[in-house]
Amino acid sequence: MQKLSILIYHRVLEAPDPLQPGIVDRVIFERQMWGVSRFFRVLPLLEAVNRLRDGTLPRRAVSVSFDDGYRDNVDIALPILRRLGVHATFFIATGFLNGTCMWNDRVIEAVRRLNGVGLDLREFTGKRFELPAELHARSSVLQAILRAIKYLPFAQREAGVSLIEGQAASRATGLMMREADVRALTQAGMGLGAHTVNHPILSQLSVAEARSEIVESRKTLESITGRGVRLFAYPNGKPGLDYVEDHVAIVRELGFDAAVSTKWGSASIASDRYQLPRFTPWDRSLPRYLVRLSLMRLRPPPISTLRAAFDTTDRNEHA
Repeated sequence: MQKLSILIYHRVLEAPDPLQPGIVDRVIFERQMWGVSRFFRVLPLLEAVNRLRDGTLPRRAVSVSFDDGYRDNVDIALPILRRLGVHATFFIATGFLNGTCMWNDRVIEAVRRLNGVGLDLREFTGKRFELPAELHARSSVLQAILRAIKYLPFAQREAGVSLIEGQAASRATGLMMREADVRALTQAGMGLGAHTVNHPILSQLSVAEARSEIVESRKTLESITGRGVRLFAYPNGKPGLDYVEDHVAIVRELGFDAAVSTKWGSASIASDRYQLPRFTPWDRSLPRYLVRLSLMRLRPPPISTLRAAFDTTDRNEHA
């Protein structure tokens, strides 16, 4: 059976961040894209979806996607993609193109700057969080904080985030793309997709509010670029939790060609094209990354191909 692996990224950092060890940096990302471009067939997502549907998808097909609209996608990832000839589709939450930041990044940057040993969020979560002095040790605490407030009603979550920012006496800025960055992506031949305006959890909105988020996001992107937007990504993206069938119906009714979720897996012809799964191996080692990607597809590259990846990676890591 033909399989399509859709890789999902959010940020690409200039250097490793001890507070966010799960986010790839420039070196790791370039290594991964080199491996994917050499050992798989990278296709634009829209083309891949259409070819999956009509039965012409090539073997070991992969598409690359980015969510949210971070500026480092343009500053760091785009030059790498262009140099390696890799196409990617960028799903943009348009409400942040004006210079504001997403709530989770506001928390991350505040936790980075907090000097105290504790963060009292009992008013919102019933918990107090102790913050170690070392950034790398704060990483697990940060994830616990984000999980604790993620699904709070919007007003409560905003109040909690503002409290954290107030204690840190700082506010995150400059992390997201501007309109010129969106145009730069299209001028470079990359794909765009809608990702709502404010990146809400759609299941917490009324149907009318959710529809407006989707419609206005696409309208803004089309206004910026002068091009149609055919793809959509559900914010957060867990089926049945972050979005439900009502939202799938809206996306279908609005005439999108396909939509992607964050359910892990590879897509097949049997997949709902309005709820396509995505997956990115978390391994930092290129060989393990390629093996895990292959196992997810159940159609690994030839052994000789993987052996070449091991040999090349070993040389690069010891250079």
